[in-house]
Amino acid sequence: MTMENKQANKAANKAAKWQIKKLPTGVILDRDGVINFDSPDYILTPEQWQPIPGSLAAIALLSRAGIVVSIASNQSALARGMLDDATFAAIHARMMLAIEAAGGQLSHVAYCPHGPDDQCECRKPLSGLLVECLAAMRLPADEVIMIGDSLRDVQAALTAGVRPLLVQSGYGDASAILKKAHALDADIAVFPDLQAAVNALLHGD
Repeated sequence: MTMENKQANKAANKAAKWQIKKLPTGVILDRDGVINFDSPDYILTPEQWQPIPGSLAAIALLSRAGIVVSIASNQSALARGMLDDATFAAIHARMMLAIEAAGGQLSHVAYCPHGPDDQCECRKPLSGLLVECLAAMRLPADEVIMIGDSLRDVQAALTAGVRPLLVQSGYGDASAILKKAHALDADIAVFPDLQAAVNALLHGD
């Protein structure tokens, strides 16, 4: 068995055993790689926004359980001039319609439009987007969970005082991300995708 397979099995066993003592009052989600398929070339048109199977149903499950849901997402394609505001708004509208059609509700959506060299306070791994979401949801950090697919999601959550969960549905190197995440939070739970994470959160399975 390879080292990567051993790490994957260890993560799977940890996820299977993972249970939460108390349901969170709120959940903050990353967008690309968690709700919809991500791309190294960015999501630049409404047609490129394609939900990951089960993600919309998972958001609906959270809403029906009375859990407040928001989104915190870096969108540096705006700063890079790769799409204009109108196209970005159309992508956002497509997402909102899809979530609502599936029965989900969002309390707030926070986007960072800046690039990595803009020295803003919102771009993850900084905590600005999460702080914005917490204020909009009117919830304390210790009642909220962040579900993301990248190391910067984990870093932002820990900085904001929010418990992170990791999903492996993004396009990055899942094994490398998990290894670095474990260095920050040895007890972090990892799941294949948002649907699996929400099922574990709500039902322990």
